[in-house]
Amino acid sequence: MSTTPLEGTLPELAQKLVHIRRQLHQHPELSHEEIQTTAAIRGWLTEAGIRIADFQLKTGLIAEVGGLQGGPIIAIRADIDALPIQEETGLPYASQVAGKMHACGHDFHTAAVLGAAILLKQQEKELKGTVRFIFQPAEEKAQGAEQVIQSGALEGVRAIYGMHNKPDLPVGTIGIKAGPLMAAADGFVIEVEGLGTHAAVPEAGIDPIVTGAHIVTALQSIVSRNISSLQSAVISVTRIHSGTAWNVIPDKAILDGTVRTFDESVRTLIIKRFEQVVHGVAAAYATKASLRWIKGPPSVFNDEALAQLAVEAAEQAGLQVITPVPSPAGEDFAYYQKKIPGVFVFMGTSGPQEWHHPAFDIDERALPVSAHYFAVLAEKALQELSSNHPLEVST
Repeated sequence: MSTTPLEGTLPELAQKLVHIRRQLHQHPELSHEEIQTTAAIRGWLTEAGIRIADFQLKTGLIAEVGGLQGGPIIAIRADIDALPIQEETGLPYASQVAGKMHACGHDFHTAAVLGAAILLKQQEKELKGTVRFIFQPAEEKAQGAEQVIQSGALEGVRAIYGMHNKPDLPVGTIGIKAGPLMAAADGFVIEVEGLGTHAAVPEAGIDPIVTGAHIVTALQSIVSRNISSLQSAVISVTRIHSGTAWNVIPDKAILDGTVRTFDESVRTLIIKRFEQVVHGVAAAYATKASLRWIKGPPSVFNDEALAQLAVEAAEQAGLQVITPVPSPAGEDFAYYQKKIPGVFVFMGTSGPQEWHHPAFDIDERALPVSAHYFAVLAEKALQELSSNHPLEVST
């Protein structure tokens, strides 16, 4: 890493961040339940002399550093919720709550961004603006970002940054790219209505399972035959539920799953074709079908100028920058980017398992690396945005 005023405190800070991360890891809370997590974050911020901003959230909180010289406002976001997963890491600081686990690394995100806040607090008098730290609830339900927006926490903010840990990237590596990085994540529920009968006399009824099976097959043709090979999309039927007995054809079948896209025009086309396929196949088999579309967050789409600034900050912080492969996973950080320009990055954590795995973990050496990076990035962004020739970011 480069030598900066921020860097001198990193060894001491690293130990503190490990402690914070492990405390959070042992006490995971699900979306909208992050009461103790919020209280703990508030305590650590208060201990560091960092002011808590007055934005009303039931869980989660907003903090600020800087603003002593006026200037622009930027935001850095961390998510704080856990998942309903039973931990299987065997770590001495494993979750103490049965069936709940930080299996997506939000404890890491929170600790690292807290570290950035602590570092920037030490440089507060020199900051050319305000850094607003968003400790967001309910990312796993894709609802927390919209709650933060409704609280007014984006008012006056010129740019927002966030990250997700990336287990397959080594510590010291960061993935940054302009344009689409993570997918729009939509869900669907299809209900097929037939006519039940004895399994030995199927002609006396109308089999919804046969219809459902053909719908599953036909849906795959949307990606293979309606989407350009130069674009990408995923349609996955992940659950089929029908029937209660081996010798009875039921009168109903329910199918649900998810659709992932990176381009809004592709997303719109898939919704249109999805409805045509479901209703057309149902009609062909003399059944009726209803479709409920569950619209999730849009695609994470990084601003080009801010992404370049993020690359420059990474190089200044001594990180190896790579161009990451976009992930088909969803992220409600995208809602912020619909309001203001932003950049989301992938931080290397040398993890043994992918997100949402019961044995998920991160290499804690990534904590001071990430804290230092976001502190450098915040200083650089404020400097650029307050200059006579500020960045030309998208609106």
